[in-house]
Amino acid sequence: MLEQALLAGGCFWGLQAQLKAVPGVSDTLAVYTGGTTENPSYAQVCRQETGHVEAVQLKFDTEQISFEKLLEIFFQSHDPVLAERFGEQYRTTVFYANEEQNKIAQKVIKAVKSSGIYPKDLDVALRPVGNVWPAEDYHQDYYAKHNVISDDDCYCR
Repeated sequence: MLEQALLAGGCFWGLQAQLKAVPGVSDTLAVYTGGTTENPSYAQVCRQETGHVEAVQLKFDTEQISFEKLLEIFFQSHDPVLAERFGEQYRTTVFYANEEQNKIAQKVIKAVKSSGIYPKDLDVALRPVGNVWPAEDYHQDYYAKHNVISDDDCYCR
């Protein structure tokens, strides 16, 4: 069965590439979400005028990967303290589509916070899915379009 997920964790370029490579994940899209401005531009988001984060909207096959496992991979694939250094558009946020996703996300976030890998006061937002605006075409599948192999090959971390 296909479900949707919406995850924000740093720059959407790398996150989209990493999530797209996960077995069971399909139809990834770099998006802006979580803010108040309708149809924002990248420049507005970067200037922190919109309240939006850079996120990846995706579909995943629950017969191949659970939402819990997807979140575990998500937290291993980015640095959830990037917003402190680079701006709120990089804030780690899990958007839940239903109450089951909310409960699973709470469990995974609690485990990440208690793991000791990150500061105890790790700030991860958990919010219901709201309006989503696709990022500009040049952001979609950025790593594939530019032959970026890893974050080390790109300024986006």
